[in-house]
Amino acid sequence: MDRLKLLPILICLATVSLAACEKKGPAERVGEKVDHAADTIKNGGEEPTGDKLQDEAEKARDKANAAADKATGDH
Repeated sequence: MDRLKLLPILICLATVSLAACEKKGPAERVGEKVDHAADTIKNGGEEPTGDKLQDEAEKARDKANAAADKATGDH
């Protein structure tokens, strides 16, 4: 399957997963960074497309959580 055709599906899955995710603890975030670095090394120094999508989804989730915390007063 062409990667370009797969991209919208991955974006939809990432969006759906954002709604189901809870905040991650510091140990989980560190573990994910280690996994991410290992994947980059395995891929010859280039970041895999799946990791790029996951990074963007995590950024969007973090922004949504920060906005929700600000709106509810949970600083």
